[in-house]
Amino acid sequence: MDLSVLVIVIVLVGLIFDYTNGFHDAANVVSTVIATRALRPVVAIAIAGILNTIGATQIGGIAHTITTGLVESHAVTEWMVICAISGAIIWNLLTWYFEIPSSSSYALLGGMLGSAWVYLGNSIILWNGFIFKVFLPMIFSPLIGFFLAYFLMKILLRYYSVKKNAAIFRILQIGSSSIMALAHGLNDAQKSMAIITLGLFAAGILTSTQIPLWVVLACALTMGLGTAFGGARLIRTMGFHITKLEPMQGFSAEVSASIVILMASAFGMPLSSTHIIAGGITGVGSARGMSAVKWIIAHKILVAMILTIPGAALFAGVMNWIVLFLT
Repeated sequence: MDLSVLVIVIVLVGLIFDYTNGFHDAANVVSTVIATRALRPVVAIAIAGILNTIGATQIGGIAHTITTGLVESHAVTEWMVICAISGAIIWNLLTWYFEIPSSSSYALLGGMLGSAWVYLGNSIILWNGFIFKVFLPMIFSPLIGFFLAYFLMKILLRYYSVKKNAAIFRILQIGSSSIMALAHGLNDAQKSMAIITLGLFAAGILTSTQIPLWVVLACALTMGLGTAFGGARLIRTMGFHITKLEPMQGFSAEVSASIVILMASAFGMPLSSTHIIAGGITGVGSARGMSAVKWIIAHKILVAMILTIPGAALFAGVMNWIVLFLT
């Protein structure tokens, strides 16, 4: 395939993934604020789309981790990137269709690992970067989100009434959900920017893995549009099926999740906002008693977390194998 066509394909599939990331993960940002009726669904999704876009323009350590911290960037090829993104898109669409709140972030990372492994073997993978920047944060971030939300909820319950102070926390929750939207854009959109940049670097269009401004703006806008036009299928699972949410619970879950995501972003750790907000929602539910949580839904999310990286890696690996067989 002509190089110019390959470059166009890289950019297009990268933006398609970014769009699926927006509508797939929109539920993370808006589910709690909708479930507590702090905002109407249309207003909540519109605000989240705008703030996701703003957050996505702030480049940080996440992009560096994706471009140079997981695979040997000099060994990356255009087809490797295309197959990696395509595998992540397939996983996103499957889990979205079945209303499973899996992680777009880990789908992309899994796609990268699977595509790279099939193309050149595991020697191209920087395992230290994967373990310390991806695997360990994947395990511990939902737990941290759970316990932060649990203890914050316990403190609030000691001094405030869930019913009597609902109006106050409904207002506060608008602010906490806005911070969550910004944090989501900051952490999630950088992955798409980085993978597109890596593909352009592999094609020789760029001389370094520094992300161009036009890629930043394109990905930020695309994620915002994806958030604005999707997410309804997963909002039911995140906002209504794990536990009953009042404004105080929604506020606690969003504040806790935002803290975890912002701290991880500062350290260049590409986390899953899906898993963190799910941990936060489970934490606030548990603060009222273990019976307040529908653990079968939490189990469903846990299974998705375990399967996402190998599942997306499998799809991407098969696609790369097909490309190698045909060429």
